[in-house]
Formats: sequence, C-alpha cells, structure tokens
Amino acid sequence: MESHSLTIRAKFPNHFHISSSLPRLAIINIPNPKFLFILPSSPMPLLTSSRRLEIHRRRTSFSRQSSNSSSKFIARAVGSDSDRQSNVSRELIILNSALTLVLGVANRVLYKLALVPMKEYPFFLAQVTTFGYLTIYLSILYARYRAGIVTNEMVAYPKSRFLLIGFLEALGVISGMYAGAMLPGPAIPILNQTFLVWQLALSVFILGRTYSMNQIGGCLLVAAGVVLAVTSGPDSNQMLAGIAFVWPVLMVASSAFQAAASVIKEFVFIDAASRLKGKVLDIFVVNSFGSAFQALFVLLFLPFLSNLKGIPFSELPSFLKSGAGCFFNIGNNISGCDGAPLLPLLYIFTNIAFNISILNLVKISTAVISSLVVMSSVPLSMYLLSVPLPYLPEGSVLSPYFLLGSAVLLIGLIMYNIPRAQKQDKEL
Repeated sequence: MESHSLTIRAKFPNHFHISSSLPRLAIINIPNPKFLFILPSSPMPLLTSSRRLEIHRRRTSFSRQSSNSSSKFIARAVGSDSDRQSNVSRELIILNSALTLVLGVANRVLYKLALVPMKEYPFFLAQVTTFGYLTIYLSILYARYRAGIVTNEMVAYPKSRFLLIGFLEALGVISGMYAGAMLPGPAIPILNQTFLVWQLALSVFILGRTYSMNQIGGCLLVAAGVVLAVTSGPDSNQMLAGIAFVWPVLMVASSAFQAAASVIKEFVFIDAASRLKGKVLDIFVVNSFGSAFQALFVLLFLPFLSNLKGIPFSELPSFLKSGAGCFFNIGNNISGCDGAPLLPLLYIFTNIAFNISILNLVKISTAVISSLVVMSSVPLSMYLLSVPLPYLPEGSVLSPYFLLGSAVLLIGLIMYNIPRAQKQDKEL
C-alpha cells in the first residue's frame, strides 16, 4: 500500500468516496418535556477550503471500459480543527454560563427592586408582566404556526388544562408579588426554593412519579434550610423579625401554586403525546394559552384583591388609573413611585433574557452546568439584596443562622439536581 500526504484545494470527482459521519438530523428530547431542540439537516460541505487530508491509495479490481484496474481513494480530514472547535466551544460555554449567572442574579435582585415603586400596586405590575409575556408568546406561536411547526391538532388540544394552568399561575404571580413587596430582599430567594419541595410532592401525587433517595434527601434538606434560615436565632436577629406571619406564608403558597402549574404542564405534555400520536406538543402552545387564561384570571381577581385593600368596587377605575400613573411615574398626586418605570421594565426584560439564556446554555452545554449556574445565583442574589442598594438603602443583616440555613439549602439543591441532570445528559 502506498501512502501520500498533501494539501488539496479542489472539488473531488464523482469516483472519489469521502468518508463522513455528519448526522442528518439530531433531535434532543429532554425527559421533562418543556423544550425540544431540532437541529437542521447538515448536508456534507464542499471541500473548497484549505484542509489537510491524508490520501490512502489502495488497489482494487473492477471492470471499467478498456481498463482492468483502477484506483479508489478514501479522503479523510485530519488536523487541529477538532481541537480548535473544542476550545471555541469551551470558551462559548464559559461565556454563556457567566452571562446566565449575571442575568440570574439580576433577575432576582430586580424582582425586589421593581416592587419598591409598585409596593401599593403589585397587582398592576403582575398584569403588565402577564400581558407582556402573552404578547411575546402569541407572536412566536403565530410565526411557528405559519411555518408549519405548530399544527391544527396542537392548537385544538383541550383548553380545560390550560385554564387550570392559567388559574394556578395567576394565583402564584399575584400572591408572590404581594408578599415580595412586604418581605426583606434576602428572604425572597430563600422562600422561593420551597418550589422544589412542592413540585416533588405534587408530581408524586398527580403523576405517580418515584424519586431516588438522593432526591428525597435533597428535598428535605431544602425544606430544613428554609426553616433554619428564616426562623432560627434570637427574635431580634431573625430575618423575618417584625414581618407579619401572613407574608412569608403567602410567598410559600406562591411557590406551591407555581409548582402545581408546572406539574400540570408536564401532565399536558404526556397526555398530548398520546393524543397527537407521538408528536410533542409545542411549548408555545402551552405557554400562549396558559398565559391567556392567566391574564383573564388576574383581571377576575381584581375585585377580590381591591376588597382586601379596602377599596370599594366602584373605585376600581380610579385605583387602576393610580396604578398606571405609578407604573409610568406620571402625575403629581402619586408619591412613593420613584424608580418607575425603569425598575419594573428592567425586571421584565431581564426575566425574558434570563429564560432565553438558560435555554441556550442547556442547548450548548449540559444540564449539570445549567443547574450549577442557576443554583449559584441564589447565594449571590441573597448577598446583594442584603447590602444597601438604590431604592433599598437600608439593607439587611445576614445572621449566622441565616447563612447556615442557606448553606443547608444549597447542599439540598445540589443533592437533588446533580444526579438528575447527569441522568438527563446520558439520555441526551
């Protein structure tokens, strides 16, 4: 056998065979079917750029006109392309991880800051957020429907499940914003971690899920960390000292409503797979119809919420006008709205960017990396919310008990998420 090595800049004739292992279609299906990534077909590129090729010539016999022998060449690309691509991918993952971490921390901090000017009108902020997401989801859904990605069968899926999702998410958003406006900043991300406890319990009850001992132990540590962080220590050093008991309970209830909505969404995807004969229901069908019903229920809750604040039904138009004036910070008769509309709009945009960034990080890296990045945003956001900030000059004191509880909570999150993320990576 003769071996030659040279550099080629040319298109190969038809009798050359070029070995390739390029995939025609790659489908990544996440076990928790919230997202489905479909990578487009990648046809073999023409070798018109400079590549280092090893040419191995071997003799073979076959009939071809007057010749009894010919030569068949197999060209295989080698060199440092894969190493260079690996370095670029590594740098891209690091950059995206850093961006996701920054956006995650900013999202948690801006959530509290946005509620400072809207403290008396959290309902209005909830409605603006809901309609903002509804507009975005419906626009994307329409584009995907026109492109043929979303089918008529998907759109015709029974709406009763979306109605339940919208009801639960409306309760979660409103209760969370009312409680968040009254709670100290560092307590919000801690209490929000009860979402995991609710999700595990509800998925066992509704979906019949089973969990490993690591996941159950991690969930119990999360619950213990939350209790330790917000209730331990002398009364004067407790994070919730002087805060009415109803507000932390309402924040925990908000996490329960959101967890129930997420479990119902998972049930919808499982049910839709059988109704659609194996096809995956598009995520924007669920988000769009769920957000539509959420916006409806937020409006329907308005008379009840205004009654809780002592506002008669006849004064609702005036209340909404005042909320709009505070959000846009217009009108001389409205006080305490400093920071609007900048802070509420920053929170909405950051929240959207954070969700997109998580999606992209999962796509280019692994579930383990994305889980670690999201978990890392919790202690960083708690620290930032404890120091004096614009519009929050008083800050908060983090007691040793709060720090200990936070550490226990993070250990629980790691125990719960890492084994599951590794399993997802293997299945991908």
